[in-house]
Amino acid sequence: MSETSHADGKLLLSEADGIATIRFNAPDRRNAMTFAMWQALGDVALALPETTRVVILTGTGDKAFVSGADISEFATLRSTPEQVARYNAQVHRALSAVAALPMPVIAQIQGYCIGGGLEIATRCDMRLASETARFAFTPAKLGLAVAADEVAALARLIGPAATSDLLFTARQVPAEDALRWGLIDRRVPAAALAETVAEVAQQIAANAPLTLRAVKAALRAGPNPDAASRAAVEAQVAACFASADYAEGQAAFAEKRRPIFQGK
Repeated sequence: MSETSHADGKLLLSEADGIATIRFNAPDRRNAMTFAMWQALGDVALALPETTRVVILTGTGDKAFVSGADISEFATLRSTPEQVARYNAQVHRALSAVAALPMPVIAQIQGYCIGGGLEIATRCDMRLASETARFAFTPAKLGLAVAADEVAALARLIGPAATSDLLFTARQVPAEDALRWGLIDRRVPAAALAETVAEVAQQIAANAPLTLRAVKAALRAGPNPDAASRAAVEAQVAACFASADYAEGQAAFAEKRRPIFQGK
């Protein structure tokens, strides 16, 4: 396993067997996102190699996935219109980079998932959470506005009613409610979360990478894709049928063995 450190050690990237893990590593501040961490998240997501099959996002410790932005920086980094624009641009870049990743992305959520942490989680494809996880979106407690794309990303997952509840009340929601709303996909015991996510990631990584990317492209295109999006998805589907992995899948089925996919 290889590991690299970013943002003065507050964001870590490890890679093994096609699975990349991005870890928010500021447990003393419940993994609150500094400006440098937002920058690093965008940098790391954009630089992941083509050989990556699955990405896991998680936080260090059991207290938090990400408890939001590091508000202690706001006085110096987010107090003028110019600073706000610069800060927001880096947040948007990071979130967009995560959302645009062509391979499946899993959020491993333990403890607090609040504000910016919830925004990161909504850009992932799957969200597995511990029974002790807590969710909130709290701009109303800080006097901040909520951008249209932030509201839309949440509403796509849980609908306008639950989104209104979260944003208007700014209350913390337990994992039980998050599961009922569709905000998370699975709720598991805290002690089993890491193992469960690892098993899911390994299951995904064992499948055909080109197929996974085609599925993700279709999901991202949505139920009513425009002509360009539809053509792009159709091209990826055609590439799957023309791939060596398709031949390998058929051969493995006939030989009653596990396929060994190369992403080609």
